[in-house]
Amino acid sequence: MIRQIFHGRMDLAKGWPIPFSRDVRFHAGFAACWGAAVIEGVWPYLALMLLVAGAFPALERRSGWRMFKVLPPVVLVYLTITALAASGAWTINEPISEAQGALIMMGVPALLFLLMIHCNLRAIFGLGSRVLGVFFSTTFSLFVAFLVVFLLFRPWLAGNAWQPLAALSGSWVGGTANQIAVKQAIGMSDQLLGMSLLTDALCYSVWVVVLFSIARLAPAFNRWTRATSSGDLPDVVARPTGPLHWDGVLLWLGAALAVALLSQWLAGLLPASGIVSAKTWAILLATALGLVVAHTPLAGFAGSSQVSSALLMLVVAVLASQSNFHGIAAAPMYVLAGACILLIHALVLAVLARLFHFDLYLCGIASLAHVGGVAATPVLAASYAPPLVPVGILLALLGYLLGTGFGLMMAGIMSALALPAA
Repeated sequence: MIRQIFHGRMDLAKGWPIPFSRDVRFHAGFAACWGAAVIEGVWPYLALMLLVAGAFPALERRSGWRMFKVLPPVVLVYLTITALAASGAWTINEPISEAQGALIMMGVPALLFLLMIHCNLRAIFGLGSRVLGVFFSTTFSLFVAFLVVFLLFRPWLAGNAWQPLAALSGSWVGGTANQIAVKQAIGMSDQLLGMSLLTDALCYSVWVVVLFSIARLAPAFNRWTRATSSGDLPDVVARPTGPLHWDGVLLWLGAALAVALLSQWLAGLLPASGIVSAKTWAILLATALGLVVAHTPLAGFAGSSQVSSALLMLVVAVLASQSNFHGIAAAPMYVLAGACILLIHALVLAVLARLFHFDLYLCGIASLAHVGGVAATPVLAASYAPPLVPVGILLALLGYLLGTGFGLMMAGIMSALALPAA
């Protein structure tokens, strides 16, 4: 009887043996355990984000493992949360979706405010033509990449099947608003728009990981391009060297959240458009307020850099938790085309960096300013070098201005070269 109970062949209520395979029992038990482990509440979700965001930086600081030279903590946080999101570790219900939106809406302006405390505008303006040069080199590299990939995939893009790539080109120079504008202008169907949006989301998620990961390659890349690192910009004030106390953490965190709230309120009073939305206004206002505080005695109060580092990890974790890979099987050709576009873009940009002596940080920021937009670019810039955050914001805004025109130009070229539908 003991063996029967252990192997699952005894009905304990009646005492009769019953047929019950080990495989069925195992899968049923696994499904029950996994279902019980799925997060459905906001607080468990937030606890998981904080634990993962803090675990890898703490492990790097205490262990010194060589792994972190290849995959820095910010990349491991992003990959871990993305894997958990893909595995369904939490339910995307209304409370969690609202929490994700609120954390991003408040966290990004708060983060930018703290990062601006030690920003030197004079040094940034000194970059001048170098910044514009890397921006337009990035735009040119994307033009080459889209054109080459379209020609390679043209046999499978007959008729109107080229339209998702044209809309995607508007997004990868500007943003989603530019993508929608190109869609409306060329009369693309909603079904094809879904393919474009899916390709954008999947390829963008991978590209963010790549751009975070290459930071450790900057010295070697800069030697190859014979460039001076733009991450060596001096701070506007000396960073506080005194001990950090818990009161400094609370004060800076409270100030950052207050600035985020104020920025959101003021953004609601300002005119919005397809290029400059309320979110964009909030980011610009929080950045401006940080620059103002940078020129006051408050900038010398300890704690802002530590709080901004912690907030950066949390924002990256929440951004990764929004990853959605549903529907990937519906558009394999477009996803493959998007991956090829990013690969060619990187190769062309590297050649131009060698020719014009661009450093890796500016190339990475310019790339995400095109592919990612104004919300993600300053987060990447902060992980490279906090003084470069304003550069990332300005380049992302410039991309919004040019995105629709770029997408319509690509649409005209693709429509002229497209093969007729079978």
